[in-house]
Amino acid sequence: MKIISSLSILYLFLYKIYTMTVYRNVRNTHRPTKSSLTLVIKVGTSSICDEKTHYPLLGNLSRIVETIIELKGMGHRVVLVTSAAVGTGLRILNMTEKPKKLAAIQAIAAVGQGRLMSMYDDLFGQFNQPVAQILLTKNDLANRSQYLNAVNCLEELLDMGVVPIVNENDSISVKEIKFGDNDTLSAITAGMVKADYLFLMTDVDCLYMDNPRSNPDARPVLLCDDIDQLRKRVKVSAPGSSLGTGGMITKLVAAELATAAGVTTIIARGAIPENIIPIIDGGSNPPLHTRFVAKPIPLMDRKWWILHGLHTAGTVYLTENSVNDSLFARHIDHVEGQFVERQAVRLVVKNGDTDEITVAKGIVNYSSDEISRIMQAKSQEMIQSMGYIDCIIHRDNLAIKT
Repeated sequence: MKIISSLSILYLFLYKIYTMTVYRNVRNTHRPTKSSLTLVIKVGTSSICDEKTHYPLLGNLSRIVETIIELKGMGHRVVLVTSAAVGTGLRILNMTEKPKKLAAIQAIAAVGQGRLMSMYDDLFGQFNQPVAQILLTKNDLANRSQYLNAVNCLEELLDMGVVPIVNENDSISVKEIKFGDNDTLSAITAGMVKADYLFLMTDVDCLYMDNPRSNPDARPVLLCDDIDQLRKRVKVSAPGSSLGTGGMITKLVAAELATAAGVTTIIARGAIPENIIPIIDGGSNPPLHTRFVAKPIPLMDRKWWILHGLHTAGTVYLTENSVNDSLFARHIDHVEGQFVERQAVRLVVKNGDTDEITVAKGIVNYSSDEISRIMQAKSQEMIQSMGYIDCIIHRDNLAIKT
């Protein structure tokens, strides 16, 4: 089974198996009870703000909060990843359109984030449910100790019964340290807390083979366990809303990140958040949604952090796809980009003249200039005389893409 999108007997059988089974991430060994699940729910700007007036969709927000309260009452732990700081800021400042200037967007996000959290605090406060604000940038997670501090903070909040509300720190984010969109941020967060499910709530019921707005015959994709194959068959060129930064393309990226960490990923309609409950309950007739099956052998925490948590500073091209242990100079064809030691690089093999396949990512022992010098050395003795060793990336710092 690769992609299942047609109503065949095999499809129905496999779909029933997955939807009637309550999934649990094997990496998650920290459960208050045996039946407890950890869920990350990502809510996009279009589910929070009106795209034209920027006024809050209080009905939607109330339903999201009530759903989370019900999930908490069932013994589950929930993290909410939210967008809409910019959209909320636009309304407060009486601005009609999001500007293009980075500093202006950062300032608007700073204005909107406080009001956004105030709305959540008021809504959750009606149920005496404490919440916590967590603002992240990719730079916060690039350092291993900071990454672990963030993980420990999230775990402690969940143990206290708090609902962490996560957003990107747009006020200080620039291109180099941005997650890019909150779909990616939610996938990173799901990996950090070893979630069982990641819900990407959007403005359609599920992923379709084509844009359902322009093609009414577009078929839904209900189940997928091979995202690379799915990309070749599905049309996901539609952008996100004018206020948001995402779209279906970013949701596929998020699903790839999350499933690699052992997290089952769901695309569902954000206007009906209460559908989350029958989807995780394992009933025989769940609401329409797309389910991305988690990897049966997920990457362990450090390897996943290297692959998805670290900024990629450069590229190392390999002579052949033989990465299964430490990487040595003899495996390298050439390097691209300027990077220094202890930065992360992607490892690439050429497939023909133009296609490139990323096979792994790792933390280098040397800078790009030093690697080039090591490659030019004609013997092991010469490498040692220069004060280097032949190992470019140690296997402990190498994460192979599955």
